[in-house]
Amino acid sequence: MNQLPPDARNPTLESAYQLLRDAEVRYRGHTVGTVASLDERAPAENYADCFIRDFVPSGLVYLLNDEPEVVRDFLALILQIRDTQEEIEGHRRLPRVMPASFRVFTDENGRESLAADFGDRAIGRVAPVDSMMWWVLLLRAYQNRTGDDAFIKSADVQRGIRLILSICLQDRFEVFPTLLVPDGSFMIDRRMGVFGHPLEIQALFYGMLKASLAMLEPCDKDSELLCEQSAIRTRQLSDYIRNYYWLDLERLNDIHRYRTEHFGHESENALNIYPESIPDWLVDWIPSESGYLVGNLGPGRMDFRFFSFGNLLAVLFGLADEHQSRSIMQTFEQRFEDLIGTMPVKICYPAMVGEEWRLLTGSDPKNTPWSYHNGGNWPALLWAFTGAAMRVGRPDLARSVHAVAAERLHRDHWPEYYDGRHGRLVGRRANYRQTWSATAVLVSQGLIDNPETLSLFDSPEPEVP
Repeated sequence: MNQLPPDARNPTLESAYQLLRDAEVRYRGHTVGTVASLDERAPAENYADCFIRDFVPSGLVYLLNDEPEVVRDFLALILQIRDTQEEIEGHRRLPRVMPASFRVFTDENGRESLAADFGDRAIGRVAPVDSMMWWVLLLRAYQNRTGDDAFIKSADVQRGIRLILSICLQDRFEVFPTLLVPDGSFMIDRRMGVFGHPLEIQALFYGMLKASLAMLEPCDKDSELLCEQSAIRTRQLSDYIRNYYWLDLERLNDIHRYRTEHFGHESENALNIYPESIPDWLVDWIPSESGYLVGNLGPGRMDFRFFSFGNLLAVLFGLADEHQSRSIMQTFEQRFEDLIGTMPVKICYPAMVGEEWRLLTGSDPKNTPWSYHNGGNWPALLWAFTGAAMRVGRPDLARSVHAVAAERLHRDHWPEYYDGRHGRLVGRRANYRQTWSATAVLVSQGLIDNPETLSLFDSPEPEVP
């Protein structure tokens, strides 16, 4: 980016664009990504890496700013890096996942090399399940913006899509259409009790399946089978999430009166959820006229917490139906102080405290109550909030929430996250000059200024055979 785009007329946007330029990662003469943070005091070494997840809002800015070559070079490079993953001894060879992040190194002779993290260097050593899904979704946004079908149909890209679908559609021991993942395998990359079938992964999975079906060429029998399996899985997944994950006051009353230990196909309590598991905070908190998708679901287990990113992505990608999408945004509006506060958007509500925090986080000192992943406020989620609000015809809500964030983020030097029940404090361990905090504002502004750019996230509904 050699110059500011013409719409950077105010100091906030100018500062955000400057941060994006300063964060650029170059490899062999091309911009191929952005580092996570430019804070020289960042406590974790990998904040100098380019993360696939973190680059997505940066990539969207490049697309909106008519610099798609940056996104194309990033997408192509990630395909190359994926093939460098080492095999784990004793494991059968499987299609490789995408890396969590990568870094460019330059030796004393000026030679450049790449080093990638596939979870082996991450805290907790968890493989990033969401990276490959974000790669597909950014690829689809690139196609929607540029119409570059030649790149999409290239052998390497088509192979990449097929391998990702092969990983996600593998047969497992479960019969649910949702995707089973371990704790810490997505944006919430520390122990937070989100193992199993967290909503965020299901929303990404659904969006990825639709995007893949829109781009994959059924060139042989294996590809045709992948397309057929993906179309069926997409329908099963949406039906399952809309039915079993949905929670409003009417559904809460049903759960409150559930019979348990009830067998057979006709059981209304198919997953054997115990009414005693309904938390005390929920009964008075859930709005009377709206609802949301719960955070997680499994046999005998319903996580009633509100996870913002999963709900917003469900709206953005169409996993929630029209009524549910409107209700989700109404919940944000009716519980504004809890879910938005003074810095959008709270990652989950409520925070875990006391014995629950100790047991489920392992006494994690970074995930203390109302901080980081445990109820912290993340400006990086702003672009998804704006997109979801625009999707349901609420530009007024998008503008009001955007206004809450933009100027304060600039004044606070673009922190990574905020602490407190209402996000009034800069995060105790948050980095400054966090790239996706700045690019989230730029994407949000772009969506507000030109609602047609929502087409970046569009994929047609698949035809189920």
